[in-house]
Amino acid sequence: MTTRLRFDGWILGTGTTSGTRIVLGHWPSSPLGAFSDVMVQRPDGHRVLLAPSGQVAEFVGSTYAFDEVRLVDVVVTHHGAAWTVHAGPLAMSVRVGRRPGLGRLLRAVPAPLARRPGWVGLLDRPARLLTGLRTTGSAGNGRTEWYGVQDLHTLAAVDATWDGEPLGAVSPVRPPVTFGFGSVPPRPSVVRVTTTVQVP
Repeated sequence: MTTRLRFDGWILGTGTTSGTRIVLGHWPSSPLGAFSDVMVQRPDGHRVLLAPSGQVAEFVGSTYAFDEVRLVDVVVTHHGAAWTVHAGPLAMSVRVGRRPGLGRLLRAVPAPLARRPGWVGLLDRPARLLTGLRTTGSAGNGRTEWYGVQDLHTLAAVDATWDGEPLGAVSPVRPPVTFGFGSVPPRPSVVRVTTTVQVP
């Protein structure tokens, strides 16, 4: 018997010129309540999860792979194009940019359809061919995930620090992050997404 859990919100992904890559999950609606978490991959490949509670750390840490997990307050605010993130050693402010052609295409799909795992599965092969990204796949501990993306904006600017040290300017997410099968677009962006996780 399996259970499907649905997380509704945003995923923001960016690289920095220092080589640190950051993936923020901001989930106003989820089986764990409203929360945000941050996955960080340092230039040497070290993968850190910044989680706001033990429950979130256990669930996310069982779905993706990390070298270190830290329990910290994760506070995210966004007003229009401006996002701010405070999570333990990480402080980040982001200015969201325009919606590219792919974002307009994604918005054209009715949201109830875009969220359905069956539809998301159909898009997996075209997404891999066009973007190199996957919309569905196997995650940790026998779990399966579907990413139902409904909108996309590029990031115009990022100002981030780690333990007070500047991480540099916004930069492509290269090399790709290695937390699990899913990644984020190489071009820094924020996507509106419904993530469905099937737990055995």
